[in-house]
Amino acid sequence: MEIRRGRSLEVDFFRGVVLIVIVLDHMPSSTLSHLMLHAYALCDSAEVFVFLGGYASAAAYTAVVAARGERAAKLRFVRRCWEIYRAYLLTAVLTLLSGAALAFLRLNHPMVELTGWPPFAIQPLHQTFEIAVLRRQPYLSSVLPMYLFFALCVPLVVPLALRSRIAALLLSTVVWWLARPLAGLLSIDDMAEWAFNPFAWQLMFVLGIVCRLAPISEQFHAGEAARWFTRAAIAAVLAFAAVKLFVLTQPLAGTLKQNLSVDRVINFIVIAWLAARLVRMGAIARLAQRLPAVVTVGRTGLVCFVGGTLVSLIVDTATPHTFHGFRGVLIGLAGDFVAIGALLMLARGWHGWKGQQLRAAASGARCG
Repeated sequence: MEIRRGRSLEVDFFRGVVLIVIVLDHMPSSTLSHLMLHAYALCDSAEVFVFLGGYASAAAYTAVVAARGERAAKLRFVRRCWEIYRAYLLTAVLTLLSGAALAFLRLNHPMVELTGWPPFAIQPLHQTFEIAVLRRQPYLSSVLPMYLFFALCVPLVVPLALRSRIAALLLSTVVWWLARPLAGLLSIDDMAEWAFNPFAWQLMFVLGIVCRLAPISEQFHAGEAARWFTRAAIAAVLAFAAVKLFVLTQPLAGTLKQNLSVDRVINFIVIAWLAARLVRMGAIARLAQRLPAVVTVGRTGLVCFVGGTLVSLIVDTATPHTFHGFRGVLIGLAGDFVAIGALLMLARGWHGWKGQQLRAAASGARCG
């Protein structure tokens, strides 16, 4: 089986878009968040983020295996686990410090509650231990603990998927089906503790791995069956949008997202198929070439995720919540543009600094 090598411009673009959307979705004052995926689908940016994480992980693992062998690839993902854990701790610290500052200044009380600062202020030692062992994840840091588990599983899942994508998908589906009892064994089935059940969400991650290692063939894409799938996917997307907009008038239970309900999976798959068709047509590549700053955000994913947490807290606090109607929309839109600009600047700065570091290291190696 031939494996695609190198970075995918489209994947980096999608990751950049999703990271920006995550920031906007966690700003209650945002105007643009009302136009994002969660507004017209039963899934949201979380599915896209995890799927792309699996796709990128499979690409990285196979690239290291090809260049330096399987042992080096396994060590790379052990180090990746440590990177994710440090990013999680940094995100938690930034979140708690932001909550403390907001509480001290008596600003944005709802956001203070979201940060988890009040219980931390009452029991700092106990809460520190709970955070360190992943039982409590303040606010946006909650997505990173499951990524830690996923990184550990990559050296097991990728070789299995290379041997048999059907076996990998079947195993992942069984684990997803048993997600709730499996989570109960580790006491992570309470929404107050884990916002994402990793036993459920691994299905999205494995789907990403399989799509990287065994992409749909060009022959199938060119056939009549693919055109029928596209028509069915469009109909399904419109049906899900109608249900979300006109039928579901009340917010859905949080456990449906926590445990990745089947309707979320189906909704994501039909959207992903349409996105794959756009990629095949070259539309996404052309868009990415016109928006290189978004691609840079995607290529500095972990840094932008951590920094985006702080950006969303600061911008939402600085945005007045007392205005409504057209004025409120404009103020929310201004906050959105500030947040997006801050994330683009962070990505550009970090990418430039990393580039300088790599050039300096290469120059030093040549001199040596």
